[in-house]
Amino acid sequence: MKLRFSIIYVALIVLVNWLFSVVPLVELPGGEMWPPMSLVVGLIFVVRDFAQREIGHKIILAMLIGGALSYIMADPFIAMASVAAFLISEFADWAVYSFTGRPFSQRILLSSVISTPIDSAVFLYMIGHISPTGVALMTMSKMLGAIIVWWMVRRRMDDVTA
Repeated sequence: MKLRFSIIYVALIVLVNWLFSVVPLVELPGGEMWPPMSLVVGLIFVVRDFAQREIGHKIILAMLIGGALSYIMADPFIAMASVAAFLISEFADWAVYSFTGRPFSQRILLSSVISTPIDSAVFLYMIGHISPTGVALMTMSKMLGAIIVWWMVRRRMDDVTA
């Protein structure tokens, strides 16, 4: 199926936004709030890279479709915060992915390093829970997901070239 990753990308955007609506924030020592669903968001950034390989720059349309469906299917407040965060961070991710010319596995990691803190800061600001600690925790959670997928892709690419 030619659009497999693009469909997965849109579905993950909707799923994560819905889960952000139903899974409560966890209060950490010191009163910081952490969204456990941020562990899954790092995977979305990597799936986006695979989807861009399928549909090129039309990936922005897929992101907007995911945002529109999220608005309908999830909490509109969360969906709006997510769309704002995705728009800003996905353009950073897209630019790194599109213009660096690095091998695919490196682009996965580099684009996530740049886009995940942007996404975290914008999303937490939009839902009214911004703090340096919150942004750092959310970014680390997202990067964990991205690193796991990067490692699997890197390993697979090493197996193919060996």
